[in-house]
Amino acid sequence: MFVFNNTCLVPTSFWLTGIPGLESLHIWLSIPFSSMYLVAVVGNVTILAVVKVERSLHQPMYFFLCMLAVIDLILSTSTMPKLLAIFWFGSHNIDLDACLAQMFFIHCFATVESGIFLAMAFDRYVAICDPLRHTSVLTHAGVCRLGLAALLRGVLYIGPLPLMIRLRLSLYRTQIIAHSYCEHMAVVTVACGDTTVNDLYGMGIGFLILILDSVAITASYVMIFRAVMGLATPEARLKTLGTCSSHICAILVFYIPIAVSSLTHRFGHHVPPHIHILLANFYLLIPPILNPVVYAVRTRQIRERLLHIFKARTQPK
Repeated sequence: MFVFNNTCLVPTSFWLTGIPGLESLHIWLSIPFSSMYLVAVVGNVTILAVVKVERSLHQPMYFFLCMLAVIDLILSTSTMPKLLAIFWFGSHNIDLDACLAQMFFIHCFATVESGIFLAMAFDRYVAICDPLRHTSVLTHAGVCRLGLAALLRGVLYIGPLPLMIRLRLSLYRTQIIAHSYCEHMAVVTVACGDTTVNDLYGMGIGFLILILDSVAITASYVMIFRAVMGLATPEARLKTLGTCSSHICAILVFYIPIAVSSLTHRFGHHVPPHIHILLANFYLLIPPILNPVVYAVRTRQIRERLLHIFKARTQPK
């Protein structure tokens, strides 16, 4: 670490506070956080295993679900091990490059997840509004291309964030980041010098992803609902809407925590810091926990396969 003018320094590492204001409760907070992380890992690995062995689930919707499961594992694993290390071992220190890598993975794969939800909305739109073309449009290769496009979009959008910090912001007022992980704005806030470009780019990307993706998803479902309302019988309408219910629940689980956390961060100036940090951690944990539950409960094939596995294990040999 090098100090300049007794005010700014060039750090080689940062100090993550964990949950500021609740330091005395860190060991107790580790219990729910470690439990939620374990549930997220087990749930998403289970979804991947069930889709792999159940051939009837080798369809576009479930391939996208597997992509979501992988993304959720990456998102939760990008933050939880370090947070638990802070809680259990007081391991607050994080290398500068590791901090920027963590920032990239968190923001990149949150962006990729939003892209996958957009692809899933397109899948449902084609399946319901143009069913005769569904198998020709959403082929295995087509699904892979959509997944790759979501990944490339995430890399292109988020890649500049850590690069701009590395190249433009070398001086910092303090090494202490009042957060449990290296969130972009938390790092930029402690930087010396002009951070306008970093602030505007971060806000612009957030707006682009949250607003445009949600508008596109909403538009697709408006067209889906119009098509469903044109069906002849109420039973047909309910059956068709049932194929979309899991996706709608997953979308709400993903976007609502992000929107609440973002709005609280931007405008909740009187909200205690520990509430900000807890919300920021919950929006990375809630989707990985609830997505497997939503799809296991709402999808007959997944539910039946899980029941078959449980029955096979409980039967006496």
